[in-house]
Parts: sequence; structure tokens; C-alpha cells
Amino acid sequence: MTEGRSSRFPAFVYARGEEPDPRFTLANERTFLAWIRTSLALIAGGVAVDAVRLPLPEGIRIAVVLILLLLGLVVPVLAWVNWAVTERALRLGRPLPASLVTLPLAIGVVLVAALVTLGMLLT
Repeated sequence: MTEGRSSRFPAFVYARGEEPDPRFTLANERTFLAWIRTSLALIAGGVAVDAVRLPLPEGIRIAVVLILLLLGLVVPVLAWVNWAVTERALRLGRPLPASLVTLPLAIGVVLVAALVTLGMLLT
């Protein structure tokens, strides 16, 4: 049985356009999965910072843990939206959109690095 366009989720991606080259669709999916792995690493990093009790001032340690965990929560959501808009662009033959994940992730990682550095200097 062939799958109709209307039965594929999400409909706003699959309802219009043509099937792209499967290589592009699979590359888009691999990018999404890479962001998921990044998210898992961020969550693991937040848990590790909390469990190991790095020699940082308590407020800075908690801030680092929260930033890492929040990034781990936000990255998969942004990655899914990014996957969807990219897949739709592929189907419609439009230019690929910019990534929604890179800027928030870069800002978060820089903030974590700055807080850890500051915390180490203060101890």
C-alpha cells in the first residue's frame, strides 16, 4: 500500500512539493540525529557538572548546570523545526534555510565556558 501525502507527518512538510532525491532527505535526517546526539551530550555534561561537584562557586556551578540542561532541552526542539523547514525547502526546490540551532547553541556554550573560567579564577 502506498502512503498518501496527507497521511505523512508533519503534513505541512509533506503536503506540497515533490519527493526530493533520497540522499538529500537522508542527509537532512542525519543532521537532525547529530543535533540529538549533541543534546544528549549537553544533558550528560550538565548532570556530570552537578555530580562531580567541580570546585566552582555554588551559584556559578548551578548556572552552568542549568544552562547545559536547558540547551539539552531546547536543541532537539530547534533541530526538529530545522529538519522540517529544510525538508519542505527540499520538496519545493527552494534555497535551504539557515540553521536555527547554531546561534543559541554557540551562545550557550560560550556562556558555559565563560562561567567555568570565571569560577576557576575565583576559587
